[in-house]
Amino acid sequence: MAEAVVKTNFNFPKQKSVYNGKVRDVYNINDEYLVMVVSDRISAFDVVLPKGIPFKGQVLNQIADKFLDATADIVPNWKIAVPDPMVTIGHYVDPFPVEMIVRGYLTGSSWRLYKKGGREICGVPLPEGLVEHQKFPEPILTPTTKADVGHDENISREEIIKQGLVSEEDYKMLEKYSLELFKRGSEIAEEMGLILVDTKYEFGKKDGKIYLIDEIHTPDSSRYFYLDGYEERQAKGENQKQLSKEFVREWLMDQGFKGEEGQKVPEMPEKFVDQVSERYIELYESITGDKFEKAEASEVASRIEKNVTAKLNELL
Repeated sequence: MAEAVVKTNFNFPKQKSVYNGKVRDVYNINDEYLVMVVSDRISAFDVVLPKGIPFKGQVLNQIADKFLDATADIVPNWKIAVPDPMVTIGHYVDPFPVEMIVRGYLTGSSWRLYKKGGREICGVPLPEGLVEHQKFPEPILTPTTKADVGHDENISREEIIKQGLVSEEDYKMLEKYSLELFKRGSEIAEEMGLILVDTKYEFGKKDGKIYLIDEIHTPDSSRYFYLDGYEERQAKGENQKQLSKEFVREWLMDQGFKGEEGQKVPEMPEKFVDQVSERYIELYESITGDKFEKAEASEVASRIEKNVTAKLNELL
């Protein structure tokens, strides 16, 4: 059984602090660089599940690496190097306290809200008569606040500016960049026979310049449908075939878990863990067109420490 990395505890050269997110452990190197270790942890309903998914961190890191390169002409990004399959080293950037969610289709949480009668998300009005997985005439922006613990909260453009979370000038740029990134991601997905359904982007600022940070167009931050058969499935009212984390959420809901207060996270059987790992690898190969090469899965922590330390010694 491959080793899943669910916890890291490194001490890199000139390390000042470490931030443990739901999936990523981010090490601050002298307020100059960030070392982002993409663990094999998996979260759903904003809860980290007890078991890790082998190779998930590698999948996410390498997809993000590819798409950061493929969009660098749209907006500068934080990446400097990828010294290990599970690690990206980049610029130390002050993050904006909002996530920019772009939705091209009515699905997932937006559909759940719509089905309950909601006709507005983050100040964006939704017309009557829409059906699940229907394409919006134009992609919509539905930002959320960023929560370290618990649920991210939907927030409107007006509230973001009013609360001073982001200046109006910067927010206009975040909107522009987000929609352009989504357009590029959709074009790349279509070439690979996929539909980019929705995604999230995070941005930060360094020396007065906006940078795209974190991950981009990965199955943790995005949802993909298969393009082939989309129209037929819609016409028949069938579920869309998708590559995303939604199937994990659906499995949890089938076990009676929705991330609500007091609920116990169900234990994932090994067979299901293997299936999730295979789905992540499938998405990697589908969206990149590259064969996934599994990294050495034993002594992973030692490998990461060696590779990252060598790169930092070059940079510092």
